[in-house]
Amino acid sequence: MLSLALRGMRTRWVTFVGSFVALALGVGLIATMGLALAATFDAPKRGTERFAGARMVVQASRELAVATPIGVRTSPLANPPAVPRKWAHRLAEVGAVAEDRTFPVSVSDDAVLGRGQGAGAPPVGHPWGIAVATPYRLSSGRAPAAPGEVVVTTGPGARIRTGDRIEVGTPEGTGTRTVVGTVPSAGFETAFFFTAAEAARIAPRIDRVTVDADPAAVRAALGDRSGMTVLAGADRRRADPAPDRDEKALVSVNALLGTAAGITAFVSVFVVASTFTFAVAQRRREFGLLRMAGATPGQVRRMVYAEALVIGVLAAGAGCALGRWGAPRLAGWMSGQGIAPAWFRIGEQSWPLHVAFWTGLTVALAGVAVASFRAGRTGPTAALREAAVDSGTMPWSRRLAASAVLLTGLGLLVLDLATDPGDLLKRKTYLTQPMVLIVAFALLAPVLMRPLTRLLTWLPARLPGAVGMLAGQNAVAGVRRTAAVAAPVIVTVALACSLPGTTATIGEAKAAEVRAQSRADFISSAGGAGRALPDAFLAEARAVPGVTVSASRSTEVTVLEEGTALVRSEAHAVDSAEELAAVSELPVIAGSLSDLDDHGIVVNEEWLTTRVGEKVPVWLGDGRRVRLRIAAVLAVGTGSNGVYVTAANAAGAGVDRADFVVAGDTDRADVERQLRAAGAAHDVEVMPAGPWLTAHHPRTSESTRLGLLMILVIALVYTGIALANTLVMATTDRARDLASLRLTGATKAQVLRLVAVESVMVVAAGAVLGAAASAVNLLGVRAALGLLDVGSGIVVPWLEVAAVTAVTALLAAVAATLPAAFALRTRPVELAGARE
Repeated sequence: MLSLALRGMRTRWVTFVGSFVALALGVGLIATMGLALAATFDAPKRGTERFAGARMVVQASRELAVATPIGVRTSPLANPPAVPRKWAHRLAEVGAVAEDRTFPVSVSDDAVLGRGQGAGAPPVGHPWGIAVATPYRLSSGRAPAAPGEVVVTTGPGARIRTGDRIEVGTPEGTGTRTVVGTVPSAGFETAFFFTAAEAARIAPRIDRVTVDADPAAVRAALGDRSGMTVLAGADRRRADPAPDRDEKALVSVNALLGTAAGITAFVSVFVVASTFTFAVAQRRREFGLLRMAGATPGQVRRMVYAEALVIGVLAAGAGCALGRWGAPRLAGWMSGQGIAPAWFRIGEQSWPLHVAFWTGLTVALAGVAVASFRAGRTGPTAALREAAVDSGTMPWSRRLAASAVLLTGLGLLVLDLATDPGDLLKRKTYLTQPMVLIVAFALLAPVLMRPLTRLLTWLPARLPGAVGMLAGQNAVAGVRRTAAVAAPVIVTVALACSLPGTTATIGEAKAAEVRAQSRADFISSAGGAGRALPDAFLAEARAVPGVTVSASRSTEVTVLEEGTALVRSEAHAVDSAEELAAVSELPVIAGSLSDLDDHGIVVNEEWLTTRVGEKVPVWLGDGRRVRLRIAAVLAVGTGSNGVYVTAANAAGAGVDRADFVVAGDTDRADVERQLRAAGAAHDVEVMPAGPWLTAHHPRTSESTRLGLLMILVIALVYTGIALANTLVMATTDRARDLASLRLTGATKAQVLRLVAVESVMVVAAGAVLGAAASAVNLLGVRAALGLLDVGSGIVVPWLEVAAVTAVTALLAAVAATLPAAFALRTRPVELAGARE
């Protein structure tokens, strides 16, 4: 049977080459994504960076630890507390100490500092005394000795020199500083060093203390209840700037590649299975002849499985080699585009190759399973009759499978709408749930293609000439062929519409929700994490007549749900409930904002406890545990409606946003002039609320946009190749039909035009089905937004859909006409009389 299979493969080499290409590319795609995903599981091992020269580092705990019945649960603190001065004095008694302070700094032109400045982190300030515990050493100049003098880090290409005077902004304001020295960049931050006295005036709180003493003496001086953490040896890494930045960077890459791997694996499996099924269906006449010659159903099935096994092993091996070649290039592209960190590299893992190989082989065998069973069961005369005109293209097994998948997709959609509409707005749901609908529409393609092709060819069939009529009739007669060609088009168009369409729709809904909740006329923000608006600016703004100012601070609160899970929530701390109500229109569904005080909290519907008046134990951003009374409950909306507390519970966070409302009888232009003047004096930008919300509203991040683009490009390229591959297989198999057209009087140009029109028409039908699948998904998202009381329309990515459809149509026309032109080089009489 194996020898018969090999001889059959040599005879029908076009079909088997097509299957080989589809499977090799599919396995290569799965292997590439698998290797890239595996590389995100381990971050590089880094040693201590900033405090490599320190013997001991003492800082307040940066982590909340809560004992639960199933163990200690931990969560990072948003606003870790400072080191109390009494402990700094106590430590000075056991060894030499250096107090470290870190505060935000801004410079008018970051380029003067050169490249390599802490991977794009905002500049920060430190006292010069801490430099002895760090890798920084003077490369020019001297240490700062007077107020207004600074030492700066410089990278390659820096234009700053000792003696230069530059504008430097600090929490005190912006002023001119003299550069008295420079130190080479250490790569993890952009640092400005001030005198100890000036740094203490700018930032009074002590972030950490380095101690040159025996660890046991340090711990004895602090005792057991100090709340301080003593770091020595490798633990000093925990005091570095963003010590977990590598792990955090990999979390987003892992999520992106996990989604990409799931989608590309789905596309690969779908297309490979469709290609192998079509390859077997093409050979119904051959199976009929074998059955007539005496072959048993089992022998036919074994031959088909033997062919699939040979093709599968060879193609899966080639795909693994392709994946090993492609994964490093994918990682390099992601690093270059900023999607992944610069150090991201493919490791030596081999398990993704095993997964890809066995997945490809399994899909190849599964793809021929049903078709081979049906081919072996069909009698000789029935197989020959089916070979002439497609019949029975939708057996009951496929009808049941299609119905089950369609009902599952619709059922999941309805279930989410009924129980948790917000779940449809989560990326894992709106990126993966459409796959179920895509499979359903593809399974239903043989049923839907006939009426759809008749509809699409209704007008062309009535135009002069026979091309339109013949194209429609050929498509109706060859449903298996048209369904196989349409399958990759359905996938591509559905992804091109669903992925960017859903993200854009949700992004627009978030922006609309933010705009609807704001009453502000002007807004100012600090412009970066850890930065704060100057108190002097806020005081001058409050002094402007006719203006209500609401200052807010970003913090977090943590709650223990069901006794086992620590849940962190973003929170905004405001000065008063009256000011908050004046500048916003929050979606309150229970309670009242006016009841918010230093002992209260405003929560949203996602909280486990939402009864107004009930007290809930929470941990603030600095780790303090308090019991706060629920003053009001907000609708969850798109997920951006956070938690509100007062400034007393802000854990020392600085004001990072101020909203201004102008009284109705006040001259708005005069108010704007005064606010802008106050902002200019303190290097703060004051913007009208509309432009500010447009610039800062929640939107799809650049890395997410590039990630989705990567998924779409991969899917488009692969399905495009699969489409061309299937069309080459189908057109080559139709050589006798094309020859018959030539014998009836059609010219070569007319035949090629017919083939092109038919392929484009099939692409159009597939595009309609793909658009229908994505429309169901987008309508589900819109329904979810409506149930969440968010007024926003559906954003349809017409440009992406049109581009994908046009590219696939052009590719289909070329892939169909080229083999047809090659086949027509042979005399029609010879082709018509040829035996299969």
